[in-house]
Amino acid sequence: MSQRRETGLYAAVLLGFLTLIAGLLRAGAHLETASVKAAAASSGTAWADFVAALHQGWHSPLALLLAQMVAILLAARGLGALCRRIGQPAVVGEMTAGILLGPSLLGRYFPEFSARLFPVASLDNIKFLSQIGLILFMFVVGMELDLRALRGKARQAVIISHASIALPFGLGLGLAYFLYDGFAPAGVRFASFGLFLGIAMSITAFPVLARIVRDRGLHRTPLGTLVITCAAADDVTAWCLLAAVVASVKAGSPGSAGFLLLLALSYVLLMVGGVRPLLARIGLPHHASGRPRKAALPVFFLTLMLSAFAAEAIGIHALFGAFLAGAIMPTDNQLREFVSSKVQDVAVVLLLPLFFVFTGLRTEIGLLNSGYLWGICGLIIVVAVAGKLLGSALAARLVGHNWPDSLRIGALMNTRGLMEIVVLNIGYDLGILTPAIFAMLVIMALATTCMAGPALNLLDRRYPA
Repeated sequence: MSQRRETGLYAAVLLGFLTLIAGLLRAGAHLETASVKAAAASSGTAWADFVAALHQGWHSPLALLLAQMVAILLAARGLGALCRRIGQPAVVGEMTAGILLGPSLLGRYFPEFSARLFPVASLDNIKFLSQIGLILFMFVVGMELDLRALRGKARQAVIISHASIALPFGLGLGLAYFLYDGFAPAGVRFASFGLFLGIAMSITAFPVLARIVRDRGLHRTPLGTLVITCAAADDVTAWCLLAAVVASVKAGSPGSAGFLLLLALSYVLLMVGGVRPLLARIGLPHHASGRPRKAALPVFFLTLMLSAFAAEAIGIHALFGAFLAGAIMPTDNQLREFVSSKVQDVAVVLLLPLFFVFTGLRTEIGLLNSGYLWGICGLIIVVAVAGKLLGSALAARLVGHNWPDSLRIGALMNTRGLMEIVVLNIGYDLGILTPAIFAMLVIMALATTCMAGPALNLLDRRYPA
């Protein structure tokens, strides 16, 4: 058939279709009642109807959520790229973007625009989407842990990582003793407030630390391998402690907390002893190609969701379940990279920035409106840095490292980043942290993350390799 005949045939089909539609609409109009015809006649002009339709479309929940995501991604990516250019991790820019889009800047200087872009009624949508992103992210963090490396360097890694938890935890608990009267929410027990502040002082951001080590080319050196192993051991220990603290807070009484912890221990043993060997068999590579079986991917995601659900139902938080699900994935590196690549694009690029902004919307730096409050914020930063850096550096020195390498380990272990923000949001949701102390701890997380790069540069200049 020639091109001209094809064009003519298409025009005839289109004309016939339009004629049929017009006839059916004309015939259907006779079925309308008088009230329907009167309502149609009383409607406004075509332009007014058009403007009303646009207004309705903008205010639909889906359109608002998409507009929020566009603003969030632009701010997070822009500030993340800027931080990389000045030698800071991208996560610092993304965390800062969240704070700037919240009441600390946008809500303070452009309140009408902020209220239109982030109305209170829409925040639940951002919250739950960000929680899904966090669950996926914690799954990736768990997969990035090399438990075989922990066994290979168990003695030094455990000593350094546990010292980097014990000292800041103790200092945080001591700090809570002085802050409890003025900063703990009404009705919160000292044990809950103190233990949570100890946890907040003890966190190391394993993903951010690993990225810094990799960017500086230290991951192939004995020092880089050791510090990544220490951070992995730190993460495992800190998340177990956090799960215990969350369980005790939710349980209320010591006896109930004991039952919850026993149930949580049973869940962990089931995952490690029962589910992990099963996943290892399911994840065996395809013999012909040597690549992971695609059919295994839905099983892994189902395991992730069930583990997160079980942890949330038990009372130790869904994020611990996601972390544990990632940690028990088969140890084959190709399989882990395959699964991680499927998750990271959605979790890290799209959903995780929502979490930063949700945190920023809760962070009111304007609450620190006196020199006294800023002094307390400075004290928190000093305690956090001293506990983490000294605990890691002194332990590293005691196990045989020289002072320059010990201080480098301490500077890296002081990095808190995203993991600290996750922990702080858990404390805020549980009602353990007031808005003021939450803002101070968010500032501490940003400050300690920003310190890592300059501290390493200073050590490199002072003690060249």
